[in-house]
Amino acid sequence: MGSASRRGLKTAAAVAAACAVAAPAVAAAAHPSSVYYERSLMAAAGQRCNLFTPSVAAALNAGAQQARGAALRSGVPLTDVKAVRARALARAAATPCNSADLATAAARVRTAFDAWSRLTKMTFPGERAPWLADRSQYRSVQWRLKQAGRAGSVPTTFGIAGNLDRNALVAVAGFSGQQPYSARLVMRDEARAPLPWLGTPATRPLPPRSASSVILAEGKAPAEAGLLTAPATAGVAFRFPARAAEALANLDPRERFAVEFLFPGDRVVTATFEVGDFAAGRAFLAGAAPARAGGR
Repeated sequence: MGSASRRGLKTAAAVAAACAVAAPAVAAAAHPSSVYYERSLMAAAGQRCNLFTPSVAAALNAGAQQARGAALRSGVPLTDVKAVRARALARAAATPCNSADLATAAARVRTAFDAWSRLTKMTFPGERAPWLADRSQYRSVQWRLKQAGRAGSVPTTFGIAGNLDRNALVAVAGFSGQQPYSARLVMRDEARAPLPWLGTPATRPLPPRSASSVILAEGKAPAEAGLLTAPATAGVAFRFPARAAEALANLDPRERFAVEFLFPGDRVVTATFEVGDFAAGRAFLAGAAPARAGGR
């Protein structure tokens, strides 16, 4: 058998496997690394060959990110998970767009993810707090992806907010009295600390400053009504640069990150959040009508 024929059989086998684990019901019985590989393969092939509608592509990407999180939570090292994705992208690039096996796999993906693609709201559970996603289209600014936290005794919310025109990564808190003049996002810096900073589930620590990336908010404004947490009737919203969302999405779902609110007199009040399935929630939002900037 020639090398071209062997490559063709390997590609067909890989795509056939993608058919098998595309459906969530089947994926539940498969190893998370295998599910992540197959969904990443189909997502990359779908983008290159224009196989899926935006809503199905978003559902598939969200499913791939969920599988990534499941693989990491099961103990698969981050370096191995990155290698799985690299193999999937290479296989997708080597699969001809006119492949009959790819067409079959794509049809099964559409069937498997059709119902999910039509959802407007999803909850992505975490160890401590969930990410709540809502890709409904609003004229007023609302939360599209959020997680609740506390800055001392003050309820805070972090995530992606937006309306029909624009999304942004923001932190909102309803402090009474003196207000923070700025805020900064603190998370593990992959360049300084390539491995996840985990500890135990009960004591997930924040990384030390020497291993952290600190991203200063690029904007501040009174919080829109749709972003406030009852009983607060007023609050402040800090907007972070779009690159911060990408950095968060690349972290291990078990890691923690912080928003530090900065007050005059060098006072800092910290709210801690869980990375969780932020990446999956962000991918889920991509199936909504396009919005400009910030959150994506």
